[in-house]
Amino acid sequence: MSFDEFRAHLARLGPGVPCDGEILKADRSPLAQPLVVGRFRIGNRWVVQPMEGWDGTEDGRPSDLTLRRWRRFGESGAKLVWGGEAVAVREDARANPRQLVIADRTLQGLEDLSRTLVTAHAERFGGTSDLVVGLQLTHSGRFSRPKRSDTPEPKVAYRHPILDRRVGIQSDDPVLTDGEVEGIVEDFAAAARRARDLGFAFVDVKHCHGYLLHEFLGAHTRPGKYGGSFDNRTRLLRELVAAIRRDAPDLEIAIRVSIFDVVPYRPDPLRSQPGDLGPGIPEDLSSAAPYRYGFAVRPDDPTQPDPDEGHRLLDLIRNLGIQLVNLSAGSPYYNPHVQRPALYPPSDGYAPPEDPLEGVVRQLGAARAAKAAFPELAITGSALSYLQDFLPHVAQALVREGWMDCAGVGRMMLSYHDLPADTLEKGSLDARRICRTFSDCTTAPRNGLVSGCYPLDRFYAGLPDASRLQEAKRRARPAKPR
Repeated sequence: MSFDEFRAHLARLGPGVPCDGEILKADRSPLAQPLVVGRFRIGNRWVVQPMEGWDGTEDGRPSDLTLRRWRRFGESGAKLVWGGEAVAVREDARANPRQLVIADRTLQGLEDLSRTLVTAHAERFGGTSDLVVGLQLTHSGRFSRPKRSDTPEPKVAYRHPILDRRVGIQSDDPVLTDGEVEGIVEDFAAAARRARDLGFAFVDVKHCHGYLLHEFLGAHTRPGKYGGSFDNRTRLLRELVAAIRRDAPDLEIAIRVSIFDVVPYRPDPLRSQPGDLGPGIPEDLSSAAPYRYGFAVRPDDPTQPDPDEGHRLLDLIRNLGIQLVNLSAGSPYYNPHVQRPALYPPSDGYAPPEDPLEGVVRQLGAARAAKAAFPELAITGSALSYLQDFLPHVAQALVREGWMDCAGVGRMMLSYHDLPADTLEKGSLDARRICRTFSDCTTAPRNGLVSGCYPLDRFYAGLPDASRLQEAKRRARPAKPR
């Protein structure tokens, strides 16, 4: 697709979304401008989004693969590393048996990660005075699989009529008690204190993608002090912030949040063919109406976001004194077309129910509305990787026009980690390395393999997991009949 074709297509699907005609080098680019947030001076507007590599050791330490990825983050040219990795605050909070854990035994490994990133950045760019690196803290909640990648061990805020079936919940046993929730608050505080001692500039208390803290935001049906009203559903966030500031008062707090959600989707069985996943359709809601099982989603039409509730949360975040806010949406587990638009679905997903660019535009609009309503918040936007060759054209225009303060890059970092540096130094991209949203980085961990860009990164293509991934994809999608 040529640039003119792309811009015309963008204008049809996202009227008003700005797009520059060229990639601007550092002397002219809005993405090269520093950003001052509290005591931080962030050197440019590129952000490395937090990801899970599924490549730690069984006891939660970084592996050589983890170190390689963080080294590349340091070489990327981005000046804000938003957590780098989702790190579990306790053993049973892990989303997979190889997720990193922050505990006394893992501190040396996490320190090695940070030092590797910072050293790589200094060697590539000559200094680190304007580099800001945080650590994302998480509890995987409903999607916890701490011992085996094929064995869910969910811990949930409330029973969900759709998602319970997907993770095998058949009783109230996985529902956390209020006392257990209070214990999790202390786990986050202890993790934040350790992160502070390791030298991380901030911690992100992860409130996105259906994980535990995000799920509590939608706990309309939960009884007691952590459910029902908005004040109760946000009590956990307020308690986390208070506990972290009690134990680590000099540590900044950031938050990555799914600013809206929609109902879970599934492949359309009437349009699925052998070898092909059907397009995504909303799950049957006849037993769950009105829909009271998510955050910032309309109960009368849960295929649509409720921006008012999202903005109510941002108002609370502002009042809590949090300035660094990273906006995402939905969940990779139950509506990936909303969370990370892609042309090719993961093996456990569904074919796109819309032009993936519509998913990008949806998140951009949410970021714009958030920034307009809360100008004092430093907003990082997401869902940009599907823009592919034209990501910098749109990102620099979004920052210039005030739709967001920073452009977050996730999947693209796996295939083309130094895209930020290339844009600012060369004003051009290497088309051979641009993420084409094949979703192998998701399909691999869904099958218990390490995450990486198998199609475009020769390193991952040479791993034994590459052939295992191809076999897993063949199993998931039987050959079409001749």
